[in-house]
Amino acid sequence: MDQNTKLIGTGLTGAIVSMICCLTPVLVLVLGALGLSAYVAKADFVLIPIFVASIALVIFALVRRKRSCPAKTPQ
Repeated sequence: MDQNTKLIGTGLTGAIVSMICCLTPVLVLVLGALGLSAYVAKADFVLIPIFVASIALVIFALVRRKRSCPAKTPQ
């Protein structure tokens, strides 16, 4: 497994995990029932930058992979 594949996997994993911010309303309802909704109040301030950084990592790895691929020369 080359380094670009690892970067793409890491970026995609980070993006998927950070998409929990889309579940924040559900978490508020569930944790509100338990009396713990105060812990979710600042979750979006952390998860959205992680999501953006993860997508940037995937784009970086894809560009890096494309540039390292040997170009076919016409004969």
